[in-house]
Amino acid sequence: MKYRTLGHSGLSVSNLILGTMGFGTETAEKEAFAILDAFLDAGGNMIDTADVYGNGASEELIGRWCATRKDKTDRLVIATKARFGTGPDVNDAGTSRPHLHRALNTSLARMGVEAIDLYQMHGWDPLTPPEETLTFLDSAVRAGKIHYVGLSNFTGWQLQLFLSTARTMGLQVPITLQQQYSLVVREVEYEVIPAALHNGIGLLPWSPLGSGFLTGKYARGTEPSSDTRLGNGNAMFKRIGDKMFTTDRNWATMDAVREIASEIGATPSQVALSWVTNRPSVTSSIIGARTMEQLKDNLVAGDLILDEAATKKLDAVSAPTPAEYPYGPFGVLQRHRYVDSSKQAIMELND
Repeated sequence: MKYRTLGHSGLSVSNLILGTMGFGTETAEKEAFAILDAFLDAGGNMIDTADVYGNGASEELIGRWCATRKDKTDRLVIATKARFGTGPDVNDAGTSRPHLHRALNTSLARMGVEAIDLYQMHGWDPLTPPEETLTFLDSAVRAGKIHYVGLSNFTGWQLQLFLSTARTMGLQVPITLQQQYSLVVREVEYEVIPAALHNGIGLLPWSPLGSGFLTGKYARGTEPSSDTRLGNGNAMFKRIGDKMFTTDRNWATMDAVREIASEIGATPSQVALSWVTNRPSVTSSIIGARTMEQLKDNLVAGDLILDEAATKKLDAVSAPTPAEYPYGPFGVLQRHRYVDSSKQAIMELND
């Protein structure tokens, strides 16, 4: 396992984070405890959850595990999230002060901790002004309930707005962005990653294996089995799978992943995880291991570095293909300027 600073903070975290979305629901407590123990034993020091995972079951399980592992967990970095609905009331969602106050106290109680190391806004809230959210988070840091602030599922302009507002108001500035990112979901490279790099934000990719697509367990033209995430009948994952399976670029990417894995004696999962974990701006990738077998396979990727040829091959085959404007050649060249010439770069399209 390798270590990196969490965004522009001074906290060192493992380059793989254990995601616990299915703990207490998909993964039974005994196996979840064993997976958590094995992750720490392998050098991992950060876990991620959310208040809506299993309607609180994930946080509660982590709390029970921490209570019996004080010798192992006193240096554990715990991340959780709030934003989505936690109850029937109209204000049981969002990033308003009242909802975040209730959500934060509930998460602290479930996990039995005095402070949450990384408290992340699970998504953008169009109804709450950023100033309201940021002032609450700043007060929570000052009260010792949160150590660092993070964001998740934000677009580029939303990320920049939050960061600029926090700096202008002298409030705690978010240090991370948890975002979907993998070889089969690279559109964040248009705006989100440039904004993250510009601001020194650490990216924490979720679903780095494309909801399991990049493990190599699926075959073109066949229905996914019911014991897989994309075939278990869940409406959200069915939607993801329907789109994933119908894209030729995704299958070409999977073929390249398999070829490289065979050449270097690795598994497809390890190759795909290594690629995303070592992308610009990425601090750590979130591995959502539901079984011990999956965890052991994924952990190898923490020390795997692909060579230049393999990286270039994957970069090329998985590259998203935007329309000409604003992210394709026509738009990109309009934003380019030469150091030694006043020539318009856009004219290169006519060369």
